Amino acid sequence: MRLIQSLTAAFLLLAATTEPAQSQTTASAPTTDSLKTATVKVKGITCATDLKMIAANVEKVKGVSSCKAGKQGPTTAFEVRFNPVLVSEKEIYASIENTGSCEKPDDRPYRIKQ
Repeated sequence: MRLIQSLTAAFLLLAATTEPAQSQTTASAPTTDSLKTATVKVKGITCATDLKMIAANVEKVKGVSSCKAGKQGPTTAFEVRFNPVLVSEKEIYASIENTGSCEKPDDRPYRIKQ
């Protein structure tokens, strides 16, 4: 009888100590299900270097996993994958609009097309 009580107590103790660790891991690790994809249309791009600079600047934002530019034109579409828990679309828009141009780094020529 004492053996059964000891085993039961050991099992309950083991279950109580491992459960919180599993739930902490699940809660803190973002999953691919939590990623969102947004297409952001940008005006003011004049060269291929602008595309690279904007994509690199957006990818530096915490919560953004990728930023891929489409074909350059009067309006260029960027496909941005991000975690909406860590970053908002407004923050992504701000990072685009705060990117300096390759010809005039002090200018901020890029605008989001709504």
